[in-house]
Amino acid sequence: MIQIRHDWTKEEISEIYYTPLLDLIYQAATIHRENKDYSEVQISSLISVKTGGCPEDCAYCPQAARYNTGVNVHAILPKEEVIAAAEKAKAGGASRLCMGAAWREVRDNRDFDKVLEMVTAVNGLGMEVCCTLGMLTENQAQRLADAGLYAYNHNLDTSEDDYKRIITTRTYDDRLDTIKNVRKAKISVCSGGIIGLGEREEDRIAMLKTLANMPQHPESVPVNALVPVQGTPLADQPRVSVWDMVRMIATARIIMPKTVVRLSAGRTEMSTVEQALCFMAGANSIFAGEKLLTTPNPSFDTDMAMFELLGLTPRKAFKNGRPQQIPVIEEETIVA
Repeated sequence: MIQIRHDWTKEEISEIYYTPLLDLIYQAATIHRENKDYSEVQISSLISVKTGGCPEDCAYCPQAARYNTGVNVHAILPKEEVIAAAEKAKAGGASRLCMGAAWREVRDNRDFDKVLEMVTAVNGLGMEVCCTLGMLTENQAQRLADAGLYAYNHNLDTSEDDYKRIITTRTYDDRLDTIKNVRKAKISVCSGGIIGLGEREEDRIAMLKTLANMPQHPESVPVNALVPVQGTPLADQPRVSVWDMVRMIATARIIMPKTVVRLSAGRTEMSTVEQALCFMAGANSIFAGEKLLTTPNPSFDTDMAMFELLGLTPRKAFKNGRPQQIPVIEEETIVA
């Protein structure tokens, strides 16, 4: 019997993380298969509704205004263009559309009003809508919820101790406060991190501990491999090993058994065999479509061919109901 917990110690998570790899994959796969729909994979599509010019100094991000990365600044997209992108993504198999804007925080202005209109319109297509717009107040989170937002992405990126090395223009508590505001509005939480930033393995473990010990586990935890971009401070970081990705995914699956664990950025560098290992270890979500904001990503056709080969099926939208209908599952136990 595996109980969903919120009191993990760093030592316990370390013991899981450093388990011999084949044993770790087996343990994670066993937990994953206790859920009857283990072969279902949520497909999300991510588009940039406002690109570049961000005042933040995130060391990995090509959209930061202070770095010369060749990313052009674009004003917020017309609603019709976003709807067209959503329809294309839905036709390709996506059940969720995530809209990203290169903002430090949401401001109560006409651009935010436009995003609210986009949320309502895409929700009307029968797709789950996710946004990643930077920091949110409690009132702004509620406005997004009222517009029909399903999920909000706000990654922790790395551990609290390592955070200032990567970002100085906001604090770790700022991140956590936004997640709290999202929870208060009954929007599902999407929060994970990036590996390959030059962090220590201890930082990866500490980040997972923060996520797993939240009062309610994030409904979605993206595991991103850094995609180095010329012009950013992390441009020369080496490619993340697939084994590091597998360890992160498997550990997340074991300590957050009901969470959707997303194999996110970095998939273009991974073979089908490497991705299959990640699915075996407990990943059950991907981003599909040619771009993740400004970086390359496999096409829908490529992913559908992989799904057919591996026997995976796309998860339908609103599998667990609308956000306000999603039950709190943290007190449940999963019976082996």
